[in-house]
Amino acid sequence: MRRLYAALSVLVLAGCSPADAPAPSPEPPAPAPVLGGVELAGPLRAIGTEPFWSVELTGTEMVYTSTEPPGQRARQPEPVVRGTTATWAAETADGTTFKVTLIATECSDGMSDRTYPLTAMVTVGDRALTGCAASTAAITSSGESGPVVG
Repeated sequence: MRRLYAALSVLVLAGCSPADAPAPSPEPPAPAPVLGGVELAGPLRAIGTEPFWSVELTGTEMVYTSTEPPGQRARQPEPVVRGTTATWAAETADGTTFKVTLIATECSDGMSDRTYPLTAMVTVGDRALTGCAASTAAITSSGESGPVVG
């Protein structure tokens, strides 16, 4: 009989344990920062001319390519967003400074009739470049003229 009371006591105490309390709801994720109508969490592309170059912000990496080698890549940190500017700063594996700054101002690449929602300033080592930027999806789906939107 003692064993029965002991077993019932354990069950009653287990039923009152905090484990039965509902778990607190997890905090919803913070919304992705937006700059000039462009979500900064998605893949982004900055492009420029003279010489032709591009920077892909994939979400995990920043990848610089140009007609003038060498290309560079670095881990993509979270952007620092201040007002109408977002900046990513990192170093490549060989220690080269790699910085991308996007500014919420309309931009023309000077070679086409396209207008982009963001102006890009890129520094790779001692090379400083200026160009335009938008989401990768908007750039690849837009026509050869008009605003790059999407």
